[in-house]
Amino acid sequence: MIKFLGIRLMQAVPVLMVMSIITFIIINAPPGDYGDFIKSNMIVQGNASQEAAEAAANVYREEHGLNDPLFIQYFRWVGGIITRGDFGHSYYYNKEVSTVISERLPRTLLLALTCHFFASVFGISFGIIAATRQYSWVDTVLSFISFLGMTIPRFLLALIILYVLAFKLNVQELGSFYSSRYGGQEYWLGWFDFNWAKLWNLIQHVWPVVFIATMGGLAYNMRVMRGNLLDTLNSQYVETARAKGLPERTVILKHAVPNALHPLVAYQGVILPYMLTGEIEVAIVFSLATVGPAIVGSMGIGDVYVTATLLLVLGATLIIGNIIADLLLAVLDPRIRVGRD
Repeated sequence: MIKFLGIRLMQAVPVLMVMSIITFIIINAPPGDYGDFIKSNMIVQGNASQEAAEAAANVYREEHGLNDPLFIQYFRWVGGIITRGDFGHSYYYNKEVSTVISERLPRTLLLALTCHFFASVFGISFGIIAATRQYSWVDTVLSFISFLGMTIPRFLLALIILYVLAFKLNVQELGSFYSSRYGGQEYWLGWFDFNWAKLWNLIQHVWPVVFIATMGGLAYNMRVMRGNLLDTLNSQYVETARAKGLPERTVILKHAVPNALHPLVAYQGVILPYMLTGEIEVAIVFSLATVGPAIVGSMGIGDVYVTATLLLVLGATLIIGNIIADLLLAVLDPRIRVGRD
């Protein structure tokens, strides 16, 4: 297993390099850069003349190397990562990109993992219940919930909940992880000064995001689990287990469910980047400082290094997710370990 893990990590290096090249080229393909963003702001908000704004934008481009050829900008960015762990400077946030990521990535991961936990637990459980009660009213209700989760757009559900909270229930301080007395966006999960009151305040602020993001994953997990379990329950080895006189609960949980879980475990290989970006619409609607809005916002204004680094992080999570999925499959199915040896 250690040898397999080492090989996969070595294979990840060239994949990340190719991904970084393609990402950097695509990000810089559209016309314009952050200098154009500065120029438009000076004209619209500062009432500057066209000539003065253009001159200021050119000065900024020269100071930050935006006039250099694309390959020089790329190697300067990659060289900084390899030699100094420097991911570049964010033009918009006016701070190091590593600082921007360290502020947003941990809270995004914890929020996404929370949603994924609830989606997996409830989705798999509902799928088992629906499959073992096929065509009953329970199956119908759960299938309807799954249908809603798969079809209702997240941004629409977020807008509806935001409207109800803000205009019908008069809920204040939306758009942050905490109330102002706890620091708003400054702290997340209270790592250094945790208390139960602060945790409850956090839940009051993030439950809409957790609920909406969970719905889509729950619906997918339930549909896949229900379909796979129905196929597995008709397999010959399941009929043999029943013929031996084993209790139906044992047949389902110990024989059928582990095999029906294989596609869902393999799906974990792509779920990590999906978790990080799947809350983009919801986070934008609720104005939460997470990774998703940072990617969208930086792409819109030409903050190249933020966009490239965040996309590189998503690529790394995809690789890590696939490795984790392979390890989980090996734990779940001994035949995979034998084939790997």
